[in-house]
Amino acid sequence: MHELAVTQSILEISLRHAKEAGASQVTGINLVIGEFASIVDDSVQFYWELLAEGTLAKNAKLHFERIAGEMTCTNCKYSFHPTDTNFSCPKCASEFVQITKGDEFRVDSIDVE
Repeated sequence: MHELAVTQSILEISLRHAKEAGASQVTGINLVIGEFASIVDDSVQFYWELLAEGTLAKNAKLHFERIAGEMTCTNCKYSFHPTDTNFSCPKCASEFVQITKGDEFRVDSIDVE
């Protein structure tokens, strides 16, 4: 359900920047979303179509770029891409790992006319 608030923020950011640029229409929004960000593309798209209605962004296309998750072991410094729900380090079996890629979520760019 947090996708509603996320989508509202995307719309607000897009409209604010479009207004600052003097644009008459937002045509596309490029989003970068990490694997661990727990954002569901289809939900964002669903809310977008509802929220953007009647705005400069009404017909804007959302483009989703997914970033693969990466973790780094804090013990041996090995970086790896987890493949299942076991996030232990495959090199030393330590459970002391941190996310180093894949928790991103940002509006990368906005296309306007």
